Amino acid sequence: MDIKAKIEEIVEKIKGDKDILAKFQSDPVKTIEGLIGIDLPDDQVEKIIDGVKAKISIDDIGSKLGALGKLFGKK
Repeated sequence: MDIKAKIEEIVEKIKGDKDILAKFQSDPVKTIEGLIGIDLPDDQVEKIIDGVKAKISIDDIGSKLGALGKLFGKK
């Protein structure tokens, strides 16, 4: 399994659906396993969860910085 590709796929699903985001925030392990349809060992699920959280945080920071740039007239 290409973990990086799975993380990207999961991030898109989570960002596109507020219900999935809420489930991920309350029970990330169950949510990830449900999204990929595979029961993985805990260490692999934790790596995916960490990757998803990092990607969501980076994307969120990037969008906020982009909005900040617009505030100062930069595009």
